[in-house]
Amino acid sequence: MAGRKQATVYLEYQPYIDAAPVAAEQQYSRACENDKTTIDSWREQWIQQYRANHAIYGPFKDRSIGKLHKKLLNQPVFLVGSGPSLKKNAPQLVGNHGIPIISCLHNFHYLEDLGVNVDYYVTLDAGDITIKEVSEGGNPDVDYWAKTKGKTLLAFAGSHPNLLARWQGEILFFNCPIPDKSVEEEFAKIEKFRTLVSCGGNVLGACLYIAKAFLGCSTSIYLGADFSFSYEEKFHAWDTDYDANLGQVMRVRDIYGIPVKTWRSYDNFKQWFCWVAQRVPGQYINCTEGGTLGAYNEGNLRNIIQMDLADVLTQYGLSEHMRDQAENPGTDTDKILF
Repeated sequence: MAGRKQATVYLEYQPYIDAAPVAAEQQYSRACENDKTTIDSWREQWIQQYRANHAIYGPFKDRSIGKLHKKLLNQPVFLVGSGPSLKKNAPQLVGNHGIPIISCLHNFHYLEDLGVNVDYYVTLDAGDITIKEVSEGGNPDVDYWAKTKGKTLLAFAGSHPNLLARWQGEILFFNCPIPDKSVEEEFAKIEKFRTLVSCGGNVLGACLYIAKAFLGCSTSIYLGADFSFSYEEKFHAWDTDYDANLGQVMRVRDIYGIPVKTWRSYDNFKQWFCWVAQRVPGQYINCTEGGTLGAYNEGNLRNIIQMDLADVLTQYGLSEHMRDQAENPGTDTDKILF
């Protein structure tokens, strides 16, 4: 009806539950249920690319992510996935908020276009699709490879060689604990490289492991960790081929209790992150503001704190309000923080 105002909908996070209604063994096994298919599909390519990369960049131990050990000891860190909710709050990362950022490589064009200063990009997949993804959805007139200059890429040693060849910044390597004897043996023949990153089968999992196990970060703050499609059935924060055909999906509840569509594989990834949050010491904050991380029909897992990004930035930026008194003790202001 003409003249009628559109109602504003305020979303509220589900109440917390003390434990996931899924057994820990089931959470972990679901994250691993596609291991055999993945290994059988990629075994030979992993080995070939590991060999090719070693010929150019080896020995890997001299370019290991081990160089970053404890570099961010006891600091909070933003871990940025490629979910559709990134469109909602990623612009808030622009500026000097003082919190380091580790992002999935797929976000490169999006975060660079926004002007977000990412400390480390991470790539895990071995396919040549990772090359396309660096610029997919970005400005076709921008040379995103030129923008990699001065950026650091943390890469699986079996990554696609053409991706590494185009990267103009620093590259540091890690390996993955692949549960296949033949792959392990062939890798060892080329170089026994045991800087291992466990990841739950996805690149955001690799970001988490690197942050906690190597960089020493205490608080993991997630963005873009949807593990589901948006309400508009978008797969990323930008248009993608996936949007046209979701394929076989399942319905689950998101962090607000609203049903959303997802893939079984992505729900499995979610289960792995919930498994980690219940078993690995540390603080886990989800400021994705959408998606299913920590969400179940019964409520949101207490081990993963749900917060809006604006509230997280306020929490870690309180001292900024006192900068004038810190730098100018003779100021006339009598402002106090609390």
